[in-house]
Amino acid sequence: MKNSFLMRNPSILIFLGLLALFTLAVTLMSEATGAGLISTSFVKTLGKTLCLCLIAIAMDLVWGYTGILSLGHFAFFGLGGYMIGMWLMYERTRQIVETSLANAEIPPTAQEVVDAIGSQIFGVVGSSDFPAVWAFADSLTMQLVLVVAVPGVLALVFGWLAFRSRVTGVYLSILTQAMTLALALYLFQNDSGLRGNNGLSGLQNLPGADAIPQSVVSIWFFWASALALGLSYILAAFIVSGKFGSVIRGIRDDEARVRFLGYSVEGYKLFIFVITAMISGIAGALYYPQAGIINPAEIAPIASIYLAVWVAIGGRGRLYGAVIGAAVVSLVSTWFTGGQVPDLPLGGYTLKWVDWWQVLLGLSFVLVTLFAPKGIGGLIDLLDGIRSPNRHGAALGPDSGSLQEREARE
Repeated sequence: MKNSFLMRNPSILIFLGLLALFTLAVTLMSEATGAGLISTSFVKTLGKTLCLCLIAIAMDLVWGYTGILSLGHFAFFGLGGYMIGMWLMYERTRQIVETSLANAEIPPTAQEVVDAIGSQIFGVVGSSDFPAVWAFADSLTMQLVLVVAVPGVLALVFGWLAFRSRVTGVYLSILTQAMTLALALYLFQNDSGLRGNNGLSGLQNLPGADAIPQSVVSIWFFWASALALGLSYILAAFIVSGKFGSVIRGIRDDEARVRFLGYSVEGYKLFIFVITAMISGIAGALYYPQAGIINPAEIAPIASIYLAVWVAIGGRGRLYGAVIGAAVVSLVSTWFTGGQVPDLPLGGYTLKWVDWWQVLLGLSFVLVTLFAPKGIGGLIDLLDGIRSPNRHGAALGPDSGSLQEREARE
C-alpha cells in the first residue's frame, strides 16, 4: 500500500481532496439542493472553469513538461464541443419535430421526419440536407467516441508530419497556430456542414430532460467536469512520473541530447501531443453544453494564446500550477468582463474594466515572466519548503530549471 502510486505522490491526494471538498460545497450551496446560496448561472461558470482547468492540464503536459508551445489546443477543445453539440442539437430538434408532427392526419414517414429535422437545423444557412459529418449525429455513443477520436486523429496526423520533419520551437508554434486559424476559417463557411458563423445552439437543453430544471442539470455537468478533472490530473501525474516523465523533461531541456541517447524523441512528442488533444476534446465536450452555444469564433487562435498565458501565470511544469492559473484568470476575467467591477473615473477619462481587462491580463503575463517565472505555483513551492537545487556551470537547456553541468543539492 505504501508503494502505491498515490501514496508516493501525496500532492495528488491533496488535490483530489480539495477538489472533492469544493464540489461538495458548491453542490450543497446550489439551487439544486434548495439552499440557493449560489445561483445556477454561477454554478455553470464554475463548471466551465473546471473544464478550462482540464485543458490547462493538457497544455501544461505538452508545453510545461515536453517543451512544445502549442497554439492550437483550443482547436481540439472546440472539436470536442462540436462533436457532442451535433448530437444534442439533432436529438433535441428530433423531439420537437416529432411532437409537432404527432397530431398530423397522415403519420409522417421516417424520411419526412429526417427532412424536417434537417430543415430546422440547416434552414439558417439555406439548406435542409444533412452533410456527411452528421452521419452519426443520431447516436450518442458514436458522438462520444468522436469527441476523443476526431481531435486525436487530427493531432496524430499533424504531429506525425511536424515531428518527423523535426519542426521545433517558434516554427512549430506558428504551424499549430496556422492549423487553428485554418480550421476556424473553414468552420465559418456555411457549407462546412456545421452551420457556419451561427454555430450550434441550444446545447444546454438535454434531450428527454425537459421536466428537469436547469439548476439540477447544471449540477450534473459540474459533477462531470469535476470528475473529468480529477481523473485527468491522476493520468497527467502518472505520465510525468517515472522514466517517461524524465524523458519528456529531457526533451524539453535538450532534445538533441535525448535523441543521441537513443530515445525516439518523435514518438514521445507525438504521444503527448495526441493524448493532450484527446483530453482537450473531453474538456470541450463538457464545456459547451454548459455554455449553451459553440461557434467558430470560440476556437480562434487568440483562445490558444490565452491558454498559454493561463499556464504561464499559474506556473508551467506544475500540474497544480496550470489548474490554479486557469481557475484564477478565468474567474477574474468573468468578474471584470461581466461588468461587476465599477468603472474607475480618472478626471476626464473613465477607465472601463470591460475594455481594459485584456491589457491587464497582458501586463500580468509580462510581469510574471520577468519577476516570477515559476508563476503562482512557485508560491506553493515556497510554502512547502521546496527549493531548486544549487546548480553550477553552464545550462544544458534553454528552459528555466534545465540541468546544469554540475548538480549540487544542499
